[in-house]
Amino acid sequence: MSMNPVLTFIIGFALGLLSYYIIHRMRKKEEEAGLKEAFKAMSMDAFKEMSPLLKEMLLTQIASGEKDLEGKKQLIDQTLNNMKGDLSNVEKLMNNLEKDRENKFGELTTQLKQTAEQTGKLQQVTEKLNTALSSSQARGKWGERMAEDVLRLTGLSEGVNYEKQQKNESGNKPDFTFKLPKGLKVNMDVKFPLDNYLGFLNAGSRVERENYEKKFISDVRGRIKEVTTRDYINAEENTLDYVIVFIPNEQVFAFMNEKEPLLMDEALTKKVVLCSPLTLYALLVIMRQAIDNFKMEATAAEVLKLLSAFRKQWEEYTGSYVKLGEKIDEVKEEFSKLVTTRKNKLDVVVGKIENLQAQSHIELPEEKE
Repeated sequence: MSMNPVLTFIIGFALGLLSYYIIHRMRKKEEEAGLKEAFKAMSMDAFKEMSPLLKEMLLTQIASGEKDLEGKKQLIDQTLNNMKGDLSNVEKLMNNLEKDRENKFGELTTQLKQTAEQTGKLQQVTEKLNTALSSSQARGKWGERMAEDVLRLTGLSEGVNYEKQQKNESGNKPDFTFKLPKGLKVNMDVKFPLDNYLGFLNAGSRVERENYEKKFISDVRGRIKEVTTRDYINAEENTLDYVIVFIPNEQVFAFMNEKEPLLMDEALTKKVVLCSPLTLYALLVIMRQAIDNFKMEATAAEVLKLLSAFRKQWEEYTGSYVKLGEKIDEVKEEFSKLVTTRKNKLDVVVGKIENLQAQSHIELPEEKE
């Protein structure tokens, strides 16, 4: 089978190039070897032709160069040894860092695990709280519990300073009725408008937030109107001219004031005082101080009455004492007369009797036993 002429030409040309390259390399090696031998021979000839002085200088220079090389070699060896020591220290440091990293990683893993567990528990509690607060009745109970905590902090006692769920003459039952001096009372209801507030927090758009905000403010106004229609302000029951509405969450209370700043004034015009936990605490502290001051004032008046009665009795006592002293003085005077004047006069009479007896030799009869 005959080959393609073009392929034959290409193969031949490649073989030719390869042969030329091999021959060229061989010649170059032979030339380099010849040059080396020639340079060596020239060097030996030049060394032989040198003068003894130049030869000695050259040998001295060569020896100095060898010493310098030896010193550099020792310095390099020392540097290498130092580098080995440094590398060993670095290796130990890296091992310590690796161990510390493993320990830290283990601690971090443990902390992350604990955090995950705590987060899970907190999530469960949050879900339970959301479930509980989803009921208006449960929110009311929770608000009453918050109010009781505030009352306990102010030192007020149930049955002494306030009553719970006490029905009034109209049949309504305020959550709390506070007892004030002179038989006065003030009623308080717990209100927790939460649904639309949570809707506002979870809203995804501005329109939804504005809608929930309007509904929330409407809820608060509804609670205000609700307490004004329950006969919590009643002169026949000796109540104050105001009723308290307790909102048991600072965030909800702050949100209300932020979105509707005039709502507090609007409530006051309807004789309703809106309170959060902090403001209720401040109000009850002032109320407690006023009650204590009234009791102190009443006690002071009673003490003044008792002091007046005591003064009257004291004056009568001192008058009787003076009279008794005068009587004692009279008795003392009579006693002095008895032991002085009367005794002296009796002694005179007895002396005269004794003189008569002595003159008449009359013997007095002896007293019979």
